[in-house]
Amino acid sequence: MRTSQAERVAAATAGARTRQRRLRDYLEEETVLGYLFLLPAALLILTFVAYPFAFGIWLSLTDARIGVPPNFIGLENFRQLLSDSIFHQTVRNAFTYTGVATVFKFLLGMAMALLLNREFRFKRFARAAVLLPWIVPTVLSAVAWLWMYDSTFSVFNWMLAKVGIQGPIWLGDGRWPLFSLILVNIWRGAPFYGINFLAGMQTIPQEMYEAAQIDGASRTRQFWHITLPMLQPVILVVLLLSIILTFADFQLVWVLTRGGPANSTHLFATLAYQVGLASAQIGAGAAISLFMFPVLSVIVFVIIWILRREQ
Repeated sequence: MRTSQAERVAAATAGARTRQRRLRDYLEEETVLGYLFLLPAALLILTFVAYPFAFGIWLSLTDARIGVPPNFIGLENFRQLLSDSIFHQTVRNAFTYTGVATVFKFLLGMAMALLLNREFRFKRFARAAVLLPWIVPTVLSAVAWLWMYDSTFSVFNWMLAKVGIQGPIWLGDGRWPLFSLILVNIWRGAPFYGINFLAGMQTIPQEMYEAAQIDGASRTRQFWHITLPMLQPVILVVLLLSIILTFADFQLVWVLTRGGPANSTHLFATLAYQVGLASAQIGAGAAISLFMFPVLSVIVFVIIWILRREQ
């Protein structure tokens, strides 16, 4: 009896060790270990990205209102948007705002990176100072610009008055409000371009420039034939992030104009907020926020395809 019990204990112990060994060998496989490491990130993405996105799509297909059970109405919210003049203006504003701001941020960021890539005194201090517009909280910088655009105390109008020019009402006169928003976005976003381009330039081997100088290439030719081609992956990634963030801009617009005057400076985020929350039409607000998703998806696909082709 004692022998059989000891044998059972030994067999159970051996079985446990075998299972532990098999589990350890299983976990040591690269494929399994890789999926285990990805699991926390996948759970976070599913919880905070995939589920809200899917729920937003569902809301856009309903007549959801605050305090009222939603009813499925299909694409009715999108059909109503296509006949809404305010939404048409918002689409024009979004493309103008994003297109103009992106072009100037790219040009200023590239010029900034080329200057900061040179050797000069206080170079590190200059690189840190350039980031201030990007580091300062968006709302705080927007409030400062709100004071500079003030119709009575505007520092811009004060400087223009010194040379005999009457300044406009920056946030309330004709096309000036949208221009003012674009100016603030350029001021805030150009350092992001500049620092990323500068980081990319630091990885370009100096031997390439030295060889080009020996061959008699000017700085302009070095820029076009060495710097730009080598920076192409960085440029594409920065453009991708910037276009998405600019299309979805909310804080600057809401603090400076709240979509006014007369709904003339709305972007998708501000109009969706005004319709979905301020007006309690959650379904229509969700439809506005999702309307440009196909366009942004195409942009992302094209840029990723170019990056993979270059690799």
